[in-house]
Amino acid sequence: MKRICILGATGSIGVSTLDVVARHKDKYRVVALTANNNIDLLLQQCQQHQPDYAVVVDEVNAEAFKAKAQASGLTQLTVLTGAKALAEVATLAEVDSVMAAIVGAAGLLPTLAAAQAGKTVLLANKEALVMSGPIFMRAVSESGALLLPIDSEHNAIFQCMPAGYQAGTTSQQVRRILLTASGGPFRTTPLADLPHVTPAQAVAHPNWDMGKKISVDSATMMNKGLEMIEACLLFNVLPEQIQIVIHPQSVIHSMVDYVDGSVLAQMGTPDMRIPIAHALAMPERFASGADGLDLFAVARMDFERPDFERFPCLRLAYEAIHAGGIMPAVLNAANEIAVAAFLQHDIRFTDIAYIIEHTMQAFTAQSANTLEMVLTADQQARDVAQRIIIRLH
Repeated sequence: MKRICILGATGSIGVSTLDVVARHKDKYRVVALTANNNIDLLLQQCQQHQPDYAVVVDEVNAEAFKAKAQASGLTQLTVLTGAKALAEVATLAEVDSVMAAIVGAAGLLPTLAAAQAGKTVLLANKEALVMSGPIFMRAVSESGALLLPIDSEHNAIFQCMPAGYQAGTTSQQVRRILLTASGGPFRTTPLADLPHVTPAQAVAHPNWDMGKKISVDSATMMNKGLEMIEACLLFNVLPEQIQIVIHPQSVIHSMVDYVDGSVLAQMGTPDMRIPIAHALAMPERFASGADGLDLFAVARMDFERPDFERFPCLRLAYEAIHAGGIMPAVLNAANEIAVAAFLQHDIRFTDIAYIIEHTMQAFTAQSANTLEMVLTADQQARDVAQRIIIRLH
């Protein structure tokens, strides 16, 4: 029986992970669950899965959660609070696997700690890898951790790689990676209308059920830019070896182009339980709960080249990976600040790319050899982005 810690248990990935785990109680035991402030859902999850530990990052909410847990009879549950507690449960000796599903930069430190501790890391937090890049991959290599990608695209690529492939290594058999994207809700919206789209429209993804931040990232295609950077690291390829393909039906989750001309594609319904189940069951397979793919219902599959005028965030992601060093962290930090401002109706949709670009222009490319350098760049970029937002008001 494998023992799992889920970082970000109340988010969409965390909920899907627990759904899959509940279908295979003989194979998995939940040791720890964490949340930021959704204590009611966390309480329900603790009642169902009976973990030993629960982490509520927000201290005020943690006190409220403790009271609810006691009243519910969860007397054996150890409740921890604060960001440091995330790394504490991710590195517990009794934990084998860590689902890293905290959205954004907040997931970096506990995910990196899990990698350094040699855990099996199920990586759904792309920002951790985007920000710390070589530092993270070096930690995986040095500790002997097993890194399994959970993002549907990266998991698809991983499934299509040669037998026995390990994340972070180069396969001489692979020529190119085809990274698919749905194009989001504004793929065909007239460019003149984009400044006026609302947060409600931006989070209404046509295919996937995701959190608000990731849904906005999909609408700007920053999500695909971050995934491109992540793919460079996970599969040790150059940006030029990754071709982004807009595929509105979201049936093909990504493809691998081999040197002999063969192209392998991983297909399935747009349900995150599929990549989660794949990573949990490796090297075997078990039921995920997802519906089977009905090709007759799909009927057709379309493919388009991305338009950088429509999706400037994608261009900025390529600029960041080419600059290297701190620039991916700067890109990510500015994006998090800009998306939060958009969701709060403080800026327009098209301002997101403007804020990111002008934040990046405030920095010169420099190395990011230490975690301290990454975190410093992250905070400085957030400050710059905030000042740009103030000027836009």
